[in-house]
Amino acid sequence: MEEPFASWSEFNVAVAGAGAALGGLLIVALSVNITTIAESRGLAARAGASIAGLILGVALSCAALIPGQGAVGYGIQVLIGTALCAVVVVRSALAVQRDAAQTGFRRYTAERVALFAIPPAVYAVAGVVLVLAPVLPLGLILVAVGTILAIVTTVLFSWVALVEVLR
Repeated sequence: MEEPFASWSEFNVAVAGAGAALGGLLIVALSVNITTIAESRGLAARAGASIAGLILGVALSCAALIPGQGAVGYGIQVLIGTALCAVVVVRSALAVQRDAAQTGFRRYTAERVALFAIPPAVYAVAGVVLVLAPVLPLGLILVAVGTILAIVTTVLFSWVALVEVLR
């Protein structure tokens, strides 16, 4: 494993395991209230985007563990993964806005979208930094920040899916 990836290996192993477990728990949490979630396009879209951001973090942590990985190649992987995730995020943002327009409950729409859109935005910046300035540690730091944000926002959404839906 090449430096600087070697110094991040424990972080990436921990994120890969914890993130995958959290993704599974989120899917179980969603199944508890699946009828209510399925009735709301916005809520289902938020669930999909939340899972996409989290799984991207898991995938990027796994990719960083590939032996011989270089910063530029990893940056390209980050950008490709982020582009795929961005498709889900954009579609989800549109669904959240449509749902808000139909229900008349537009309050907090921006916050709802930001909750799942910020981690992929951070990943995108990380990918650009890794490709354009591979010697700087900033790219790997931003991937870590994006991953931590994805974990936090997924836990917040899990609370919504489990508890707030029933209010």
